[in-house]
Amino acid sequence: MVAQAATKQRARKASQTSLDFRRDKNGQKRGGKRAGAWRKPVHFLPSGKRLHRRVRKRPPVSSRTPVHVVLRVTEAVGRLRRRRAYHAIRLAILTAAVLGLIRVVHVSIQRNHIHLLVEAASEQALAGGLKGLQVSAARRLNAAITIERRLAAPRRGQVFVTRYHAEIIRTPRQARHCLAYVLNNWRRHREDLAGAAQRRAHVDPYSSGIAFTGWDGMTAPFALPADYQPLPVAAARSWLLTDGLRKHGAIGLREVPGPST
Repeated sequence: MVAQAATKQRARKASQTSLDFRRDKNGQKRGGKRAGAWRKPVHFLPSGKRLHRRVRKRPPVSSRTPVHVVLRVTEAVGRLRRRRAYHAIRLAILTAAVLGLIRVVHVSIQRNHIHLLVEAASEQALAGGLKGLQVSAARRLNAAITIERRLAAPRRGQVFVTRYHAEIIRTPRQARHCLAYVLNNWRRHREDLAGAAQRRAHVDPYSSGIAFTGWDGMTAPFALPADYQPLPVAAARSWLLTDGLRKHGAIGLREVPGPST
């Protein structure tokens, strides 16, 4: 009886259909190298050869080419246009000046981002200088948040978005556009209409505009209020930010900058 049961079991196994999971329903092998498995080219030349797209390489950073940099903060940091955040960023710019890798020529602080016009000798100097500025600003902003929110322990969360935007300035027209965009960015975001004091102000108090002497129709520098500590900026050295941008006209105090990347 035992022998007969074993024979019947072997017969049932032999009659079952074997499943080969290495093949699909059409009998074709799945996985591995096969014809047509690669990504097909998008464009071809008349000869049948593949047309390779050229990647536009960003020009190198040098002392002759200033850079427009945008640093963005996370939502947890809150609004940057407040007193403690202003002084935190101000001290961070001073720290970057001491390091000497970058020269911050102009700056403006907006609700959740910072605009900088920077001069650097190389790509490595730019990256190192911005890293030092961000580290210093993050530490000071976290300290400010700890005090403002009365946290039991010092805040150590992320402050800046990982990547920053950098635009190499190569022409006088571009230099003039970027400078107007940085100094008058508050008008683009309608921060100049936020209150009575903002409506009366000629320049953005959260920018280096008060130190800029190239405003249209300006005959004398602005007088600093007694309790106002301006953002520490360095005098421009590159031709584009000193004489080049003047070829395309002075910047108006009420000028609203257009779209930019």
